[in-house]
Amino acid sequence: YFLLFLSLFNFQVHGIVRRSSSFNTGRIEHLYKNSQAHIEGNMKLHYGDLTDSTCLVKIINEVKPNEIYNLGAQSHVKISFDLAEYTADVDGVGTLRLLDAIKTCGLINSVKFYQASTSELFGKVQEIPQKETTPFYPRSPYGAAKLYAYWIVVNFREAYNLFAVNGILFNHESPRRGANFVTRKISRSVAKIHLGQMDSFSLGNLDAKRDWGHARDYVE
Repeated sequence: YFLLFLSLFNFQVHGIVRRSSSFNTGRIEHLYKNSQAHIEGNMKLHYGDLTDSTCLVKIINEVKPNEIYNLGAQSHVKISFDLAEYTADVDGVGTLRLLDAIKTCGLINSVKFYQASTSELFGKVQEIPQKETTPFYPRSPYGAAKLYAYWIVVNFREAYNLFAVNGILFNHESPRRGANFVTRKISRSVAKIHLGQMDSFSLGNLDAKRDWGHARDYVE
């Protein structure tokens, strides 16, 4: 996962990245000043983790950001059933750790906080189309963890008057989409079948229905 800390005055972006024995920054290589040498330029990366409240406090206290965008999550719905506790820790309690770090660092009155929420909150949809007032009915550990994150953001906004908002994002696609998500899995597998590299591939729940958009539209 990746967090963005945005300093508005000189447009400096700070991100949190998990430590790995191999480079895990492939999707942001083009943002480096020198991608070969991993020289950062206006993008500064800090090693950290949403499961580690101490490091979050240290980083936020050091950077003192104007805006925080929480894009960090274990975001694969099916995998959330296999890693239910981890998903809850990162997606749910991780959001609480971030909000609490803002409070601990005394930045309640100076930071704007954005939580990347999800249409998986609606899960077993109660009405079509969904609105902001549609009741939530999550159907996965991922959706349930994100529901906790949604309400803890609301709670911090109302309890501490923090500028904190949820963006309920529906499925958004781009060339950066991971290969194990359904759209990339289908398109890559069809290409491999056409090239004779594989005969068939399997999918999960064929009855699931989703609305889709493009990542550029969601960013705007």
